Amino acid sequence: MMRIGIGYDVHRLVEGRKLIIGGVEIAHEKGLLGHSDADVLIHAIMDSIIGALALGDIGKHFPDTDESYKDINSMKLLERTYDLMLESGYTIGNIDCVVAAQKPKLAPYIYTMRENIAALLNTSIDNVNVKATTTEKLGFEGREEGVSAQAVCLLVENYKQGN
Repeated sequence: MMRIGIGYDVHRLVEGRKLIIGGVEIAHEKGLLGHSDADVLIHAIMDSIIGALALGDIGKHFPDTDESYKDINSMKLLERTYDLMLESGYTIGNIDCVVAAQKPKLAPYIYTMRENIAALLNTSIDNVNVKATTTEKLGFEGREEGVSAQAVCLLVENYKQGN
């Protein structure tokens, strides 16, 4: 059995915060505002996995009203999402993502993002694709007010030996 999920996330760019995308700290004059570290890419991936499992969304599992998630590294939240996936009997088939940001250019960081995500999800880097795009100066991303990310994942039932 296979399941497909889609995820979307957006965060505002503000001064005084680190810019962390895909578990990578990126040098930039602004960072993403959020209850956690606001890693928009990781949040979209988490939402796609949770969606594929039909378990709601990340707000249900990691509410911004819970102080234990204040400033938490989103990779830790992805690790908990991975545990939910395993408990449900699934493994990653593949993940495809896109990050929309006018600036900074993300191309130099994409391979490291893929490595981070693949390692945490215990899958091959060949199963994780990350793309970056601008919006040609259109919309909130183009005006450099925020960054958005979309992700789709395919989960595959994890057959135990003997089944």
